Amino acid sequence: MRVFQIGAAGNVGRRLSVLLSQRGDDITGMHRSPGQAEVILAAGAKPVRGDLISDSVQDLAAQMAGHDAVVFSAGAHGAGQSMTTQIDGLGLEKAVDAARSAGISRFVLVSAFPESERAQGLGDDFEHYMRTKKTADVYLASSGLDWVIVRPGLLTDGPGDGLVSAGMAVEYGEVSRVHVAMFIEAALHEPELNHIIVELTDGPEPLEQAVARLVSAC
Repeated sequence: MRVFQIGAAGNVGRRLSVLLSQRGDDITGMHRSPGQAEVILAAGAKPVRGDLISDSVQDLAAQMAGHDAVVFSAGAHGAGQSMTTQIDGLGLEKAVDAARSAGISRFVLVSAFPESERAQGLGDDFEHYMRTKKTADVYLASSGLDWVIVRPGLLTDGPGDGLVSAGMAVEYGEVSRVHVAMFIEAALHEPELNHIIVELTDGPEPLEQAVARLVSAC
């Protein structure tokens, strides 16, 4: 499988590239900053320059051409409301439109858990981020693509033991970035898992079993 990653230099993206490359897949990792190319290479992906803000839909489609799937895990990461709108919001919309233009139907989006840190009182920027992520989910879900939206819980750098809670609605909790990457890897290679929003935390169920159960619900 040829996978085009947007956000490949991020903490989830790097882990996903390693898993996909070990599986024998061909990964292209889009990056904005020149220094990210080495990070992407080290994870087993081919780096390619791209910019969700300045590139057009046609530019992105040209980069995506020939791939089988797109994974979007990019984010503004607290850079302010304007950047959140440009990357998490409009950037996602550009990527979806580009995938359609390039003839790619499979699209996996890393989104946000609805209850994410809501009790922390993180302010207007965080609330704007949550609204933007929800609007992005709606855009992808209405796109006509073969989509999966993953809403991880509170991300950690735990090693991951392959045990998760995954479903259309689960209780909020922590989730290892390893588990998020493992779930996306499995989702990409399970074509019957589609048109579904999955909330994901660490939990008691083997990940492969969780994916099989979700497939039966589609």
